[in-house]
Amino acid sequence: MGKASRDKRDIYYRKAKEEGWRARSAFKLLQIDEEFNIFEGVKRVVDLCAAPGSWSQVLSRKLYLPAKLAPDAKDENLPLIVAIDLQPMAPIEGVIQVQGDITNARTAEVVIRHFDGCKADLVVCDGAPDVTGLHDMDEFVQSQLILAGLTIVTHVLKEGGKFIAKIFRGKDTSLLYCQLKLFFPVVTFAKPKSSRNSSIEAFAVCENYSPPEGFNPKDLHRLLEKVGSPSGVEDTDCVSGWLEGANKVYIPFLACGDLTGYDSDRSYPLPKVVGGTYQSLDPVQPPIAPPYKRALELKKASTQGFRELENLSLDS
Repeated sequence: MGKASRDKRDIYYRKAKEEGWRARSAFKLLQIDEEFNIFEGVKRVVDLCAAPGSWSQVLSRKLYLPAKLAPDAKDENLPLIVAIDLQPMAPIEGVIQVQGDITNARTAEVVIRHFDGCKADLVVCDGAPDVTGLHDMDEFVQSQLILAGLTIVTHVLKEGGKFIAKIFRGKDTSLLYCQLKLFFPVVTFAKPKSSRNSSIEAFAVCENYSPPEGFNPKDLHRLLEKVGSPSGVEDTDCVSGWLEGANKVYIPFLACGDLTGYDSDRSYPLPKVVGGTYQSLDPVQPPIAPPYKRALELKKASTQGFRELENLSLDS
């Protein structure tokens, strides 16, 4: 799809560039906040799988910058935002970057050191694997990524804190819900308006972090196999009794975002401008170390080699 046609089709892609967001996904976190007020009282935040940084931008604009610009602002009272990703990320004001693996507990130790031993009020994660189009496979891999994120959460999130994570909806969504309910009394799966209807993505909004009594973060994998009902009233096989049939539990699912706002699946005409030609904008921040960089270098080298061979054949 050409760049101009993509600009015309996807309103959030275009609005992201116009408003200075690095990616359209910024609107998803903003719309989740509109519905759940997740930033209220937040002073310390962790952004998992942060690159290219659009969610970190939201955190900076909603938390750090207002506090910095306040008349009585003091450095020691400014919100602390730590962003983690395996890939490097261009700087964002008020955001501390940690290049690390969220599946490694040592990454959690680094975050806690940045918080001077304190815990985070909020952890967000918009990470996802490279999708294959095979929904069962994508859903499974995504659920493993969420559990890796949850491992970090159990190390760095304070009791009563919130966790927001991207999920892929599918046949095992109820099992994921069951696992998250072991740690959060309130779990809602939300679909922001900026998330395309054609996408299987949604977001788990987990509130009031309350780990089970005696829980040790190192025991996470063993605990996730624990049996129990979502209400905690009685012990029920977590993989059958309350997931199917007449006793099935229905997961709270909430669409969020102003219904009068933009529709992510609709085509919008380009805005009228003086001169009659809309000027397409470049992305706010291109990747500084994209994983496909090596592939592009190899392709360029092979193309150059082919041209040299072709010129040699013509000369001879």
